[in-house]
Amino acid sequence: MSGTDKTKQAPLEPGPVVVLVEPQLGENIGAAARAMLNCGLTALRLVRPRDGWPNPKAVAASAGADIVIDAATVYRNTAEAIADLNTVYATSARRRDIVKPIYTPEAAALEMRGKYAAGQKVGILFGRERSGLSNHDVTQAQALITAPLNPAYSSLNLGQSVLLIAWEWMKSGDASAPIERPTGDSMPAARGSVELLLNHLDDELDASGFYRSHNQRPMMQQNIRNIFTRADMTEQETQTLRGVISKLAAMRRRLSKPD
Repeated sequence: MSGTDKTKQAPLEPGPVVVLVEPQLGENIGAAARAMLNCGLTALRLVRPRDGWPNPKAVAASAGADIVIDAATVYRNTAEAIADLNTVYATSARRRDIVKPIYTPEAAALEMRGKYAAGQKVGILFGRERSGLSNHDVTQAQALITAPLNPAYSSLNLGQSVLLIAWEWMKSGDASAPIERPTGDSMPAARGSVELLLNHLDDELDASGFYRSHNQRPMMQQNIRNIFTRADMTEQETQTLRGVISKLAAMRRRLSKPD
């Protein structure tokens, strides 16, 4: 997906604070800001960005996520950046020799939702592009977030990492149905309409000699029924198919008449 519409950049809430610890490239900060706004997050904090701040390369890479870039704040160290937060999660691609709860992104997002709804300020720490978070950074968080990636290659760039967690945050509060089935102007078919279609089809198949074996007929009828009931048709589609059956049946009868 590409393109931006700045008129629509009005998230209802800032959500968790994203803290980038010593990010190196402005482009990566911009990519992280873009990922944040994709998922409705706007609170960005930077700890000692290597190339300084503000950074025009971050603005360009953010692809219009100005609301995030313009409000980003800079801190001298991680402790200052999280001082006002109630709960902090540290992201890590590897296991640490530190005793802390370890969450998947999905589980962390669900817990963050609960804490955020209760009025807590929540933050997520992301580390340096090359080395991630230091153990000192991790010890300042209450829990770790580790994504179940390919253990032989779990490296993500900064923008990907932010998007992974931000997406789970957005998904955890999304009330959309997991699957949408648009039906246009027609309603989903009533079971009775599907039954009439199946009976119509069965009668014409029988009349055309489709069921050649009496023993196989019940199984063939069941297979045909499964095909059509699984299709989740609309009322219009059932009517269209009945018209097709009628047309084919009329043609069969015409061809079967003796000259």
